[in-house]
Amino acid sequence: MSIAANQQRTLLRLLAHLQPHWRRDAALPARIHTLLARTREFGSRDRRLYRELIYTVLRALPWIEPRLADDPAEAARLIAWLAADTPATRAFKAEFAVGTPPAGPATDLLPAWFEAHCPALFAPDEAAAMLRRAPLWLRIRKPDTAGLAAAFAAQGWTVRPADALPGAWQLPPDADVAKSAAHAAGDVEIQDLGSQFILASVGVAPGGTWLDACAGAGGKTLHLAELLGPGGAIHAHDVRAAALEELVLRADRAGLSVSHHRDVAARIRIRATAPAAGEQFDGVLVDAPCSGSGTWRRSPHLKWVTTPEAVAASAATQRRLLAAFSAHVRPGGRLVYATCSLSREENAAVVADFLGGHPDFAPAPFAQTFGFEPADGGLTILPARHDTDGFFVASLRRRAGA
Repeated sequence: MSIAANQQRTLLRLLAHLQPHWRRDAALPARIHTLLARTREFGSRDRRLYRELIYTVLRALPWIEPRLADDPAEAARLIAWLAADTPATRAFKAEFAVGTPPAGPATDLLPAWFEAHCPALFAPDEAAAMLRRAPLWLRIRKPDTAGLAAAFAAQGWTVRPADALPGAWQLPPDADVAKSAAHAAGDVEIQDLGSQFILASVGVAPGGTWLDACAGAGGKTLHLAELLGPGGAIHAHDVRAAALEELVLRADRAGLSVSHHRDVAARIRIRATAPAAGEQFDGVLVDAPCSGSGTWRRSPHLKWVTTPEAVAASAATQRRLLAAFSAHVRPGGRLVYATCSLSREENAAVVADFLGGHPDFAPAPFAQTFGFEPADGGLTILPARHDTDGFFVASLRRRAGA
């Protein structure tokens, strides 16, 4: 059996193992990782190949799934055409990407029910962007960018600085930056450009003390620290202990923790407990947990496991969090609400309900919009314009004397 034929046979076997789970398991990436790791005959190149091919199937599931049972050769052909062109996939694509490429509206590859939640995502360019593999974006912290670019070039990684935001670089999706010396030294942070737009759009003033109410592993916490500068401070809170442990490691690596501080950015205080009643801050960031529709490029399985009921449940949690943490904004201070969702139910509707019940808050103008039009109290960051994930951000201010 040829190498290509063996790859096809192995891929179909892996897909048969995953098929019962891919429309019901929100933790499918962990299942995929375990499946590939436990296959002893796989080397690192094999794992990269099959991971890319499996995720290609998930991105284009309505096109490919019907073929798996009745015409597996056609399924392999479609997968080969749609898979990203990487060193790991090149031989597979050369063998199987024959005939005409797949045709059909990319909107077929989005859940039909979601159009009511985000009509803009069903425009042809946005739907096509959701089908493409997402790039790797970095936030650069190292002053010597020429040396950093040379180090990346030595690894074979092509760097493209973002036009829209200084200090943001795009790298190929398979660049293993997390294992680089630059990452270990805290000179770069892996952060999607759309995520970087959130705080850049708000226009965070240097200095002051902020609460990051749902800090998680701290991507936006670290970005906020850079924007606040050495005169600022951040209280990073989350109910998930494991996420805070990761934030501690990242803050220490970047030199931004209270105990290890380089005087280039705000100090970060990790807090497992919520602020006390009456404790107030110059700014509060509520980067709320959400259904994750903005991340469908990176996590395409979520397209098929997310339901309208899940979106409604997320929105209920977001309303509760926004109301609770808004009490910790001082008069005249800023309240920033963000999600990685593109659903109106989790974004504009949550903000509208909040403003309706909190007349002491009002929308604040955005410092930058990156070509997007503010509407419904916030800014929706769609993927196609800048090759990003999708996000929503609302910039609010508490009235002075309120």
